[in-house]
Amino acid sequence: MSVLLQMAMFPTDRSESKSEQVAQVIKVIRESGFPYKLTPMSTIIETDKMSEALSIVQRCYEKLEELGCNRVYSTLTFDIRNGYENRLEGKVKSIEDKIGEVSK
Repeated sequence: MSVLLQMAMFPTDRSESKSEQVAQVIKVIRESGFPYKLTPMSTIIETDKMSEALSIVQRCYEKLEELGCNRVYSTLTFDIRNGYENRLEGKVKSIEDKIGEVSK
């Protein structure tokens, strides 16, 4: 099984810039050991099970709570597919096979 999770999470009770808190969220994701891609608007993570993806979300929230954030905004989008793996790379390769290299 492949679980792709697209996630954005940040506090709303802080300054205009959120990079300090978002950096701590990304650190939690990096330390999870699962492959991920950081984009300007969200982070995409690939896990083997839904429980692993949800555990990462929980740990990210707990990190913001630990940092004293009282209000957190988060968006989560899942793409779950049985019988596949490495879709973080494979989905992009599938498009490139059809039209050539794309911006990454």
